[in-house]
Parts: sequence; C-alpha cells; structure tokens
Amino acid sequence: MMGETREFKTEVRQLLDLMIHSLYSNRDIFLRELVANAADAIDKARFESLTHPEMAKKWEIRITPDKKAKTLTISDNGIGMTQDEVVENIGTIAKSGTRAFLKLLEEQGSKKEELPELIGQFGVGFYSAFMVAGEVVIVTKKAGSDAPAVRWSSRGEGEYELDSAEKSEPGTEITLHLKEDAEQYLESWKLSGIIHKYSDFIEYPIVMPEVKVNEDKTETVTDRVLNSQKAIWLRKPSEITEEEYKSFYSHLSNFGGTEYLKAIHLSAEGTSEFKALLFLPKQAPFNLLMPDLQKRGLQLYVRRVFITDECKELIPDYLRFVCGVVDSNDLPLNVSREILQENPQLARIEKAVTAKVLSELKKLLETDREAYAGFFREFGRIFKEGLHTDFANAEKLKDLVMYESMNTEPGKMITLAEYVAAMPESQKEIYYITGEKRESVASSPALEYFRSKGYDVLFMTDPIDDWIMQQMFQYRKKNFKSIAKGDFEVEGAADMLKAAQEKFAGLVEFLKKALGDKVGEVRFSARLTDSPCCLITEGNALSPHLERLFKAMHQEIPESKRILELNPKHPLIEAMFELSKQSDKAPELEMYAKVLFDQALLTEGSPLPDPAAFAREVTNLLLKGISGK
Repeated sequence: MMGETREFKTEVRQLLDLMIHSLYSNRDIFLRELVANAADAIDKARFESLTHPEMAKKWEIRITPDKKAKTLTISDNGIGMTQDEVVENIGTIAKSGTRAFLKLLEEQGSKKEELPELIGQFGVGFYSAFMVAGEVVIVTKKAGSDAPAVRWSSRGEGEYELDSAEKSEPGTEITLHLKEDAEQYLESWKLSGIIHKYSDFIEYPIVMPEVKVNEDKTETVTDRVLNSQKAIWLRKPSEITEEEYKSFYSHLSNFGGTEYLKAIHLSAEGTSEFKALLFLPKQAPFNLLMPDLQKRGLQLYVRRVFITDECKELIPDYLRFVCGVVDSNDLPLNVSREILQENPQLARIEKAVTAKVLSELKKLLETDREAYAGFFREFGRIFKEGLHTDFANAEKLKDLVMYESMNTEPGKMITLAEYVAAMPESQKEIYYITGEKRESVASSPALEYFRSKGYDVLFMTDPIDDWIMQQMFQYRKKNFKSIAKGDFEVEGAADMLKAAQEKFAGLVEFLKKALGDKVGEVRFSARLTDSPCCLITEGNALSPHLERLFKAMHQEIPESKRILELNPKHPLIEAMFELSKQSDKAPELEMYAKVLFDQALLTEGSPLPDPAAFAREVTNLLLKGISGK
C-alpha cells in the first residue's frame, strides 16, 4: 500500500475543531477512552481465541511515556484492524454517529464548556486524543489475518494519512505527540492516578514501564501494573473477605471510616444486565441534611470502565444514604448526564436497585431488630421522604417506618404493623400527633381521652412527618387521624356537649371577644379529661409545628386561626363561668382568658407571642392568690 492523504468529511472537521478546543471540561478522560477502546479490542480477540486457540496469549494494555520525544503511547495486543477497518472506524469517526453528535450539539445551543460529554455515546471516543495531542499516529495489525499492518496519522486539521507499516504482532499502538500544555501526561504519577480513578477494574493488566537508576548509574526497567483488576462487585460474596468489603466501602463512601451496616449484592440479567454492590452505612455523616455538601447517587461503571461517581438516576433520593457501584453491560461508554437522564435503561436499573434495598431492609427488620432500629434512628427522616414521593413502593415503605408512641418507653420505636396489631377491637383508626420532640407531644392535653381509653398514639417528631402525613391516608385499611386536628367525636358525648354549649354560651362569647383574632372558634370537646383546654387545628390547615418550620425557612404562609377547645367538666371553666356573670369582673376575666390561651400554647410546645405579658399576668394571679385581694 502506497502512502496517501485523504480528507475528512465536513462534519468530521467540525467535530475535530470541537475536540481540539477542549470539548471535555476534564482532559484526563482521553486516557479513559483509549484504554476502554484497547480493552474492547482485547475482548474481541479473546472471543476469537475460543474457536482459534492459536490466537490466545497473555492479554495486556501498555502505556509508555517518553519524556525525550514528548510522546505517550497506548498499545494493546487485541484484535487490531485492517486498512478498510481503519478507514471505516477511524477515518469517518463511526459514520452516522458524527452527524448525530453534531446535530445534538447544535440543538443544545450551549457554550463549549457546557457541552455534554457524549463522545463514547456516538462511537467517537478515540478523537478525544486531540485534546492533548498535536498529532496522533496509529499502527495496527489485524489478528488472524494476512493483511499488512497499517499506519494512520493526523494532526486534526481536516485530513489524515494512510500508509503501510511494519508490525510483527497483532494489536494496535496509538502514539500521541503531546501539546506543550499537556506534558503533565508524561508523569507516571499523573497516569497512574487517572488509571486508578477511571480504569482500575479493567480486567486486563494495564502496565507501564518503570525506570530505576542503580548505584552504578545503570538503569533497570520493570513493568508496573497500574490497575487492581479486582472488580469486587463481580465476585461471589463467599469469595470476598470482610477486610475487602471494608476497604471498598471506605473507598466508595464519603461517610468516613470502614464500618458499614450491610453489604448488598445484586445481579440482574435479561432485558437489563448489570451487577451492583451496595452498602447500608451505620452512622449518618454530619452533612446528611446538607445537599450542597453531600454527594448523591451511585458510582456508575460500564463494562468495568468508570463513568461517574454521582449518578443520581440509579437510586431514588430518599435512599441517598446508600453508597455503592453499578456496572452495566447495556449502557454506552461515556454517556453524559443529559443522556443518562433520558435513558430508559437507567429507570429499569433504579427500579431493581430500589426493590433490592427495600427487600434487604425488610430482612434486617425481621432478623436483627436492634440493628434496624439503629439504622432508622440515623436515616429515618431521610427514608420517610419516600412515603411522599415513591407511590409505587408506598406500602413497602409503610412496613419499614418506625415511630415512638405514647405507650412506648422514650427512645423505643414500633412499626405500623405492630401498632395495628396492638389496637383494641373498639379502635378503628390509627391515631398520631406531630411535634418537635417527644417531651412536648407527650404532655399534650389532646392525649388525655386516648390514654383513658387505652388507645395508643404515634409520636411523629421528625420535621418531615407533618408534610408526609398530608398524603399518607391509610395503612392496612386503617385511616390515619391526627388527634390535634379537626372535629373529634366520642360516642354518647353529643348530648353532654350540646348541654355545655347552651349552659356556657355567655362564657364562650366572652372568650371569643377577649381573644379576638387569636382564635377562629371557641367550643367544647370530649377529647379532654384532665386539662381545662387545648388548641386544635382545622383538618386541612397546617399544624403549628409545620407553620414554625416554614417560618424558619423564611416561607411566607397565611397564618391559620386555631380552635380553642374547652373541657366542660373542668372546675376552672365553671369558675370562669360564674365570674362572667359579674359585669364588674370583665377586666379580670379578660386577663384569665389570655392566660388560658397562653397556657394552651405552652402545653402544645408553641412559643408565646408575648412572654413578658404572660409573666406579668401570672405574677398578678399569684399575688392575688397569696394576698387574697
């Protein structure tokens, strides 16, 4: 074959211009692309060797930096190419892939630094070499063929040269004549760092010559293997030691340390082929609730080649504490984040990963209650987000959430299934109360009736609980009901409440007038047995706890007016009623009304609007009680 020069097509020139002017924001990726191509070439040769044993050999990828010549060579002993294959695969840059790639970039209308890293998606990863090289030379020889070796070279200026070459062994050798600003890629530390990050789990050894200067000034050259070749997620769990798990978990997680709760292996075949190794952490990191400081998602590999360490599409956000790796056989190399978001394959992987994690959590709950309770204390508030966002798995999630309750010791949690199993036959609904902490909800007057009936009440004290309960209506055909919201009916109490409303009508009107816009309504209720009053929220209104959360986040929300419920059997209500009959006692009764309202705020854990005024009014009451005046 005589040497000849050929021109690239117009769209290829456009692509080369993008490459040369740094399409990638991270130029290190060129080495990942070339190593991935080399691994693919060896895969093909190894497959051929199954039917042609004479082709079998010790497979390897070699990286050779030459500081004097300022060249970097990546070679493999894989399948190689003939002249026609070089023209087909290199000269036209994957044919139609180029046109589709450029069309997408045109549609994006983005600045160059914002363009997606789509090269591998379109089969054009080889040309990332022009980001660091002024000239690229390929010498290749096809395995199992009598065709002569081929030399291909280009400066990326719109044309390339083809010529015959001398090469004794099959395979491909790519030599990059590095640009001045890319000479860092001649340093062994730089090359080994890139390989460790992107190609550590390629199953073929990636070797690089290492020169050692002896005492007599002579040099000894030895090969150093840069990659571990140990894709732990591809091995059987029985073959992996605890130390290997800990080491890999430490490598993956941003939680620090090597302690994890559980390692989960997942292998899927069929329409979606992938393997995964996931870890449930033991302790929440300090930045778990700081999204800007925390990585989310799993590491994604495609056929052992690292793609990204933060693929959010692989796992739902409410499981963001799970760390791990997914290795897919179906996704294209070098997929961009934009392509990932649109790829239906990822949705199938995410569904399988979610199902596996929830299944393992259910097993942990059933087999090691203490360990699961510890996990839920650490990650429960994040996990519960799924109740609001993952409708497909809502019932599974309801089986896994835990809460403290009125009948449990502080710190001990129960599941919804356990709550329902313990319900008396007369109890028809699942009762709950929300608040900031156990101490505040446990002292709520709203609990009194339920305590007297032997009904348990769930304590929901995570900030997210109020938000979630707006959409969590049932569990095992039992409705959820907040004991601090809406009307409350007690069998046989209607006549008693009607009589109280008629008897104390004058007091009720006085309280409404005295409290003004602080309350929306004053009424009697059977939910109180010991306390004189409590504040209730309308069924569709925000709870005071949720209102406080929104205000803390500087959210503008309309302030809801509360309902003041009175206990008609409490002596304080009777005493205030008698006082209301004396017209000259109106100022004194108005002070009592305000203290009563503030007392109701305190018992539910809400802040007082005017603590100083409350203190003065209580002081006056104490003085009156002591002096008798």
